[in-house]
Amino acid sequence: MAGENDLNDRVEALEVRLAYQDETIEALNQTVTAQWKQIDALTRQLAALSERLDQAESSAGAPANERPPHY
Repeated sequence: MAGENDLNDRVEALEVRLAYQDETIEALNQTVTAQWKQIDALTRQLAALSERLDQAESSAGAPANERPPHY
């Protein structure tokens, strides 16, 4: 009987650990999903800003505070 109780206790302990691990995995999954959404949004924002910078540089011409060549 003592062996059976010990086995039941061990199985119960494993079931409890499994339940906590399932909760932890779900929480981590939600965190990773949120981070990927944020990374995706930031990547799109960076691409848009890079495009705007390229357009501004191509249409700006020479800098306004550049010294004239005769100085």
